[in-house]
Amino acid sequence: MTESRKIVLWRHGQTTWNVERRFQGSTDIPLDDTGREQAVRAARLLAALRPTAILASPLQRAAHTAEALSAVTGLSVTLDRDLIERGGGEWEGLTNSEIRAKYPTEHSLWQPPGGETTEQVSKRVTAAIDRGLTEIPAGGLLVVASHGAALRLGMLRWLGFPEELWSRFGGLSNCCWSVLEEGRSDWRLVEHNAGTLPEPVLSDDRADSET
Repeated sequence: MTESRKIVLWRHGQTTWNVERRFQGSTDIPLDDTGREQAVRAARLLAALRPTAILASPLQRAAHTAEALSAVTGLSVTLDRDLIERGGGEWEGLTNSEIRAKYPTEHSLWQPPGGETTEQVSKRVTAAIDRGLTEIPAGGLLVVASHGAALRLGMLRWLGFPEELWSRFGGLSNCCWSVLEEGRSDWRLVEHNAGTLPEPVLSDDRADSET
C-alpha cells in the first residue's frame, strides 16, 4: 500500500498587531518576542514529523516562522507570494472595533473595501499548495507556513467544502496548524488548530481507518 502524503498548514507566530487585534493583511509586520518563542517551540514538534519540504509566505512573520523549522531540519524554505495574507485594503492597521465603527456594512459581510475577496485568496493559496506538492513523494510531508485567513480559506477550497459552510470552521491560533492527509480518492482534514503532534485515530467509521 502506498504511503499517504500529508500537508501541515502552519500559521505564523504572534505579532504586536495580533495582540492589539489589528487587521494585518499584507502589511509586513514582524514576529514579537513571544512569536519567535512560539516558532521555535512549534518547529521542534513539527521536525519530529520529518517534513519533506517547507513552503512559506514571504511576509516576514511567516517567513521567519518557517526559518525556525528550517534551522532544526536543514530544509530550505521556498517562498511563494501566493501565500501572503488576505489583502485588507482600507482595514489594514485598524483594530476590530475601529473596523466595526467605521465600516459597519462591510464588517457585517467581512469584506474590506479595496481588499481581496475570499474567492481571490482561496484560489491563489490552493494554487501555491498545488505547486508545492509537485515534488512531494508518497509518504512525504509538505509544511506550509502562512497566515490565518489565507490558510483557512485555502484549506476549505482545497478540501472542496462549499463556500456557504466556510464560516463554520474556526481559525488557527498563532503558531498552530492543521494537518491534511491524502486518502484513497481525495484529501481529508485530520487535525485542525493543533499545537501538539497528531496521534493515530482509532475508529470504525471509515474503511481506511486504523483498527
